[in-house]
Amino acid sequence: MSAGNALGADLATQLRVKSGSRVKLSSIDPAETHGHDKAGAGVTLQASHDRLESLQERLWAGKGGALLIVLQGIDTAGKDGTLRHVMTAFNPQGCSVIGFGVPTEEELAHDYLWRIHRHTPGRGTIAIFNRSHYEDVLVVRVHDLVPAEVWRRRYDQINAFEAQLIASGTTILKFFLWISPDEQRE
Repeated sequence: MSAGNALGADLATQLRVKSGSRVKLSSIDPAETHGHDKAGAGVTLQASHDRLESLQERLWAGKGGALLIVLQGIDTAGKDGTLRHVMTAFNPQGCSVIGFGVPTEEELAHDYLWRIHRHTPGRGTIAIFNRSHYEDVLVVRVHDLVPAEVWRRRYDQINAFEAQLIASGTTILKFFLWISPDEQRE
């Protein structure tokens, strides 16, 4: 493993949230760099690109599984920048990027997970969600768009949906981008 990959793996370990645990965003300093600087991040990013490219080739050749990457974050948290800088490692022929905005009329005519499920990755491919099914809990709750019993029920439905994807061979990687208000203004 190269130095860049080792640094990236260490950072991933530091930032990983264990399943079932609770996170209080107000207790996390979004300016924390975990000992990394911009120059080191560039080295890590390039090493990560090389590794991601290799892993995508293996995923495509094996056709046994799929990868779903979910990017969530507040507005202007850097989801689009992350897509431009990090995800360029992937071959576009085996990767799709889907942005989920306000549901269309067609999407509203179906259950809320319909628009999500139709974009999940097929075997050997990668799908990247810029926002996701979590919006159907977060946004509707914050803006009081549906009754509490509806969004509460969605937690179990989303867990069951993800369990079904995992059981069919999809690996799900979830990223929540959290930046400071100062960084957000920039």
